[in-house]
Amino acid sequence: MIERYLLRYFLAVVDQGNFSRAAAHCLVSQPTLSVGIAKLEQAVGAPLFLRSNQRVELTEAGARLLTHARRIEREFNLAEMAGEKAEQAPVLRIGVLLSIAGELVARAIADGAMPREGRTEIVPGSERELLGRLDAERIDVALTLIRPGADRFPTQSIIEEGYGIAMAADHPLAGRAMVAAEELASETMIVRRHCEALSATSRYFVDRGVRPHFALRSTNDERVMQMVAAGLGITVMPDSYRWPGMARVALKDFGERRTVGFLYGARAAGLREAPALKALVASLGADGRQT
Repeated sequence: MIERYLLRYFLAVVDQGNFSRAAAHCLVSQPTLSVGIAKLEQAVGAPLFLRSNQRVELTEAGARLLTHARRIEREFNLAEMAGEKAEQAPVLRIGVLLSIAGELVARAIADGAMPREGRTEIVPGSERELLGRLDAERIDVALTLIRPGADRFPTQSIIEEGYGIAMAADHPLAGRAMVAAEELASETMIVRRHCEALSATSRYFVDRGVRPHFALRSTNDERVMQMVAAGLGITVMPDSYRWPGMARVALKDFGERRTVGFLYGARAAGLREAPALKALVASLGADGRQT
């Protein structure tokens, strides 16, 4: 008999992309997770992953198991939900992409339209994590990027925005409407490691011969903005990010843009009019970029 925790280890590796992130997601050590995967492979009778230093890929046996594992986990979740007390109010589980400004979500909560007590759960995650949680029905809706041609889940676009430079408000270039890459050649940069435009940003500067010193690499956008405002360095951020003491300046010829909106899970039909989601739409669209 295959135990449920082994399937959860397996799904975590698929959703997270490698064993170390999967172990962290499951709150176990990597050796513990590896032993669990080996035990599952023994039960299945075939290897489930092709491993390399950079990534893991599913074998044919792994791809076959994935369909069943998703269904089994979904059935477990449904059984657990059925066992909850009938009088409990349903929880709306909203996944929020890590690269969406927290201020926008906080604004939706602060205006009182988003319930604060027991009926709404905010689940932060990467784009890959949110897709996996939607697929497994562990969240009901994801506030994330809407990719061209996305048809896996029902979508609702909210805003389209570009990217620009964030710098300290007292920076000599802070009063400019736009700066060119060459003007930033001597600047110290801060890297937002989880930014979906990171590769495009790197190519943009390299193509223009700009190779700055990096003072900080972080996945914590609040810390990045604090350091930018303090003058540690400058960074590239989506236009919606704001912070006290931080100025925003357009970056010449940097054409990257993103569309942010909702991906709806299995409960899509009953979610679009939820007050919490309408509050998020109002918050994200408050500065006129709503699509």
